[in-house]
Amino acid sequence: MVDLDHIGGEIGANSAYSDEISWKPALTTFVMLFLPACLAMLGVMYSYRLLLLVAFGWSILPSLYLAATPGIFAWFGVTSLGYLFTFLIMKPYRPG
Repeated sequence: MVDLDHIGGEIGANSAYSDEISWKPALTTFVMLFLPACLAMLGVMYSYRLLLLVAFGWSILPSLYLAATPGIFAWFGVTSLGYLFTFLIMKPYRPG
């Protein structure tokens, strides 16, 4: 089970300088990391390479930021590179 309090604390939801919990960091993480992963899965399922390239472009900056942080979130950079690698090795879909 994922400890959401730990994730929020790492990304900034539970800042030491704030006395309230904000949903904005969690929403930003969802939009910048989860949605590109869904887009990449659709690209792989339907053999649509362009979706993988879009997922890579969408997630590369947050992934590079998280790769520079200590902890398990540094692995998001590897997933973003995985989108690019999959784009490069996937054969284009040719209907017919």
